[in-house]
Amino acid sequence: MIKLIVLDVDGCLTNGDVIYTADGNEIKHFNVKDGLAISSWIKMGFHAAIITGRESKIVEKRANELGIKHLFQHIKDKEQKLKELIESLGLKSYEVAAIGDDLNDYKMLNYVGRSFTPKDGVKEIQELVDTVLSRKGGDAAVREMIDILVDENDTKDEFLSVWI
Repeated sequence: MIKLIVLDVDGCLTNGDVIYTADGNEIKHFNVKDGLAISSWIKMGFHAAIITGRESKIVEKRANELGIKHLFQHIKDKEQKLKELIESLGLKSYEVAAIGDDLNDYKMLNYVGRSFTPKDGVKEIQELVDTVLSRKGGDAAVREMIDILVDENDTKDEFLSVWI
């Protein structure tokens, strides 16, 4: 059973565009369907983490809104950070699912028990992961991943009961 989901940001939770205002402020676009699924996952008693290579106050704000307690930004070695997190939570790698879209996610995706990439993940990642999703990054790809995990975990009723 998957107990922890690990999320990359740019290209997974967002479409990968980095937009700056004239003032130099960064703008990101998040999908509300991803957000609802992530918060539901957490309300079901499972863990969620963000491990990203960039650093952004917007990502910190989004993680706080969704109740994601494990936020790691500006991470160069995502696999090592993931190993530390798994150990701190007392989990095994086969209890972890991750989503990533580019080469800096490769080792992390190779380490987990269940791996995903959005439809527009790079070729090398598509060849590595267990599942290439039908949706692009930023277009509810994380929601699609969580829906698959809820079905595989046989927790559909619990997932629905969070809101219904």
